[in-house]
Amino acid sequence: MTALGAAALLIVGGLSEGALSEGGLSEGTLSGGDGRLGVPALVLLGSCGLALAARRRAPLAVLVVTALCALGYQAAGAEVLAVPYLVAVYGAVRAGRRPFALAVSAVLLAALHVCALLLRDGQPVAEVLARPRHVLELAWLVAAFAAGEAVRQAERRADEAERTREETARRRADEERLHIARELHDALTHQISIVKLQAEVAVHVARRRGEEVPPALSAIQEAAREASRELRATLEALRDDDTAPPHGLEHLPDLVERARSAGVGATLRVEGERRDVPAAVARTAYRIVQEALTNTARHAVGATTADVSVRHGADRLTVRIDDDGTAAPPAVPASGLGLLGMRERVTALGGRLDARPRDGGGFTVHAELPVEPAS
Repeated sequence: MTALGAAALLIVGGLSEGALSEGGLSEGTLSGGDGRLGVPALVLLGSCGLALAARRRAPLAVLVVTALCALGYQAAGAEVLAVPYLVAVYGAVRAGRRPFALAVSAVLLAALHVCALLLRDGQPVAEVLARPRHVLELAWLVAAFAAGEAVRQAERRADEAERTREETARRRADEERLHIARELHDALTHQISIVKLQAEVAVHVARRRGEEVPPALSAIQEAAREASRELRATLEALRDDDTAPPHGLEHLPDLVERARSAGVGATLRVEGERRDVPAAVARTAYRIVQEALTNTARHAVGATTADVSVRHGADRLTVRIDDDGTAAPPAVPASGLGLLGMRERVTALGGRLDARPRDGGGFTVHAELPVEPAS
């Protein structure tokens, strides 16, 4: 609508300079012999306005086209204000191309004066040099520059404010996470450590006296150990605020080595072309392998080996951990916090997790994490 309105405005402005000849529009000259506009002049006027239809997609091209059209219809005798060119200047400056718009405007202004002098046809020089002023009014040109720059600055400030809000929200979330970690540490770690220590002392004393350790006391000792491990894992996750170097794929050999020291014959196999993956994906893969190997060492009945496989695909990272425990279908995997945490991490990244007993015995954890395709 803007382009059509500008085209109509220019054509009406051009026709208002004088009525067309009774015989119709002159088709052989730029303007009629009596000063009336011909078809080429009206075509240039219309084209100058219609070019604005592409002002958002190609602001620089529209700037050049409207400048050429303005120069052309002045040569055809139409002294009409180049409104489309002023709109194009506004769009180019708003797009951040102020130097280009300034250069084109300077060239156009000079070309308009040269064209007027070449076509003055005996008219006084002062009168001829006044013609470009009607085509490219300097005051409107300055206003177009100022408006474009003002809108560009406002949009930049809005973008900066949006980024600042996101960073502030992320920083507050990190601070809250660290606050929760400190509260958990102060409120629980000390008490659980005392319970664990007292239970271990009681078990030690009972064994030294040759007495049978009560099952309840053994259960307290084991529960305290498990609570300490889960609490440490929770605190580690809460403190992971992305400011310290996170664990990733490069740390998997360390996990496998620790599993071996715990008595599990763990192996690591990496397939596919290695490439960088997002930090969140690498961290999730590390946590999955860590939890799977921990479960194998602590909970898998009869497990002596664990095979860790990492495959780099074109659009996904596949992680698989298989152990040789005695689990078999149709056994249902325990829905502990470790498995639940793995599933939540994978789901948050838009991936898929499968954790179940294998047909041939043992347990498998299979995760597929989407990554950006390699360019």
